[in-house]
Amino acid sequence: MFDVRFGRIMLALFCMFLLVISGCTAEDVIPAQPVGKDQESVIRVGFSMGSTVQERWQRDRDIFVARAKELGAEVLVQNANNDNEEQMRQVRYLIEQGIDILVIIPHDAEASAESVRMAKKAGIKVIAYDRLIRNAGADLYISFDNVKVGEYKAKALLERVPKGNYVIIRGAPTDYNSVMLYQGYMNVLQEPLNYGDIRIVTEEPAHDWAYEEAFSCVEQTLEQGVEIHAIIAANDTLAYAAIEALSEKRLAGKVPVVGQDADLSACQRVVEGTQLMTVYKPIDKIAKAAAEAAVKMVKGEKLNTDETIFDGTYQVPYLKIEPIPVTMDNMMDTIVKDSFHRLEDIFINVPRDQWPSID
Repeated sequence: MFDVRFGRIMLALFCMFLLVISGCTAEDVIPAQPVGKDQESVIRVGFSMGSTVQERWQRDRDIFVARAKELGAEVLVQNANNDNEEQMRQVRYLIEQGIDILVIIPHDAEASAESVRMAKKAGIKVIAYDRLIRNAGADLYISFDNVKVGEYKAKALLERVPKGNYVIIRGAPTDYNSVMLYQGYMNVLQEPLNYGDIRIVTEEPAHDWAYEEAFSCVEQTLEQGVEIHAIIAANDTLAYAAIEALSEKRLAGKVPVVGQDADLSACQRVVEGTQLMTVYKPIDKIAKAAAEAAVKMVKGEKLNTDETIFDGTYQVPYLKIEPIPVTMDNMMDTIVKDSFHRLEDIFINVPRDQWPSID
C-alpha cells in the first residue's frame, strides 16, 4: 500500500513539473465535457491571441471558448501580450500539445507567417482570426469587412466636417487591418483631398495600438498651433486618447472623433457627445462563427464561403462579417438591442430624464 501511495505522489509531482516547465497554467486549457464521449476523440483547438489589452479581445476569447465547448471541443488559450517572439513560442507549444486546429489572432501580420508554416508542417489547419496573416496561405480568414469599417468612419466624419484639417491616427503597422482601414478612409476622402476641401495635417501610426502614442500625436499637433477640425482614430482606445488630449485644451466635444469596436467607454462617449461615432463589430457573430468553422474544418465538413482575400501570395478563403456604424441615433437599435452593452451602463453619465425609452 505504501508503494502505491508513493507512486501516486511521484506521478502528481511529475505532472506539476511538466506544467511549470511548459509555462502553462491550469487556466490555459478550457476543457470540453462532452457527455458519453470518448475523451480521445475530443477536438482540441489552439487559440493563440496577440493580446487581450483591448476590451473586445476578452469578449472574443470568452464567446469563442463557450461556443467551442458547446460543440464538444476543448480550447487551449495562449496570450502573447503584444510580443511576436512569445507568440511564436506559444504556437510551438500548442502544436506540441497535439491540437487539431490553430486559430490565431496574429500580433504581426508578416512574422506570423512562420507560425502558419509550423502548423501546416505538423498537418494542422490554420484560421486567421480577424487579422490577416500575410503571405502564409492560411486555410481560412474570418473577419469583418475592414475596408468598409474605414469607409463608415470617414463618411461619418466627412458629413460632419466637409471642410477642414483632419488628423489620422493609424493602427499598429504590424496589423494588416490598419492597411485595410486606411484603404477605406481614402476611398471616401481622396476626392475632397484632391479638391482641397480637407487637409490631413497629421498622420501617425500607433504601435501596438498604444494609447500613449495617440495622445501624443494629438497633443503635439495642438502644441504646434495647428487647428484640428476632425480626427479619425483606428480604434476606440485611440479615439479615447485623442479625446483626452483634446480635453486638455477644452476641445472635447467640439472636434468630432471617430473610432471602432463599440467599447463600452466609446458608447458612453457617443451618447455624452465627445465621440461622433464608433463601428459595431458583432463579436458574438465572429467568435461563434470561428468556433463553428474550426470544428467543421477538423471534421472535414464544407464551409459556406465563396469569397477569398489575397494575402500577398495566396488567395485565402474569406468568411466576411458585416460591421455596423453606430451613432447616438441608432445606439438603441444596435448596441442595446443586441445586448452588447446595457442601456444603464451606456447612459450612466447622462441625466436619467434624458435616457431613451425602450419600446
